[in-house]
Amino acid sequence: MMLVRVINPNTTAAMTRSIEDSARAVAGPGTHVEAVNPAMGPASIESHYDEALSVPGILTEVARGENEGVDAYVIACFGDPGLDAARELAHGPVVGIAEAAMHAAGLLGRGFSVVTTLDRTKGRAWELAHRYGAPCRGVYACDIPVLDLDKDPSVLDRVVTLAESALRADDSDVLVLGCAGMADLAARASARLGVPVVDGVAAATLFAQSLVTMGLRTSTRTEYARPPVKNYTGLLRPWKIDR
Repeated sequence: MMLVRVINPNTTAAMTRSIEDSARAVAGPGTHVEAVNPAMGPASIESHYDEALSVPGILTEVARGENEGVDAYVIACFGDPGLDAARELAHGPVVGIAEAAMHAAGLLGRGFSVVTTLDRTKGRAWELAHRYGAPCRGVYACDIPVLDLDKDPSVLDRVVTLAESALRADDSDVLVLGCAGMADLAARASARLGVPVVDGVAAATLFAQSLVTMGLRTSTRTEYARPPVKNYTGLLRPWKIDR
């Protein structure tokens, strides 16, 4: 049995359950998916400040997973917070949902557009697209706060309307949903838009599963080697690396 742990970096349990449903829907036979969220951190991640303060909670969940035999991890926030640090701790693969969604979209068309939540998060999406070498042609915000995605009945219509404009303006072949809280919109949005719509939660879950199946893990030759042993003081003391 393969165990994939999907980490929702915010502390909103209802969103964690929705993420788990999306990940389990695509997991193959013999793969057990469980979604968790940290006990500490922001209720949602909508700023660089939120991202930074979510990382200790993410690393706590990875450390716990290492003691519980987790085979791979998914970081379920489109900013991919703490991804590099998590790779230094985990023995198995760690996949971010923006990373997975952008790579998957690149396999499905010449270019893609992203529809995300708030306007202030667009810069981070562009930054990640450049980092991953992804053929992103545009990033657009529907201006719906993360925690309202499952409450606002107009979400699907607003995302689809914005996506239609984005696809035309960018001449894109694929749409990427720029938030883990949008995961359940993918199939319905794709049916209405007539193009592939990529949900990063599903893509990252399957990438993580595939890497484990192939017997592959993050290279520890250089940058992702175990962090050097040193003292951490004050509030950071629990994150001290002992070995």
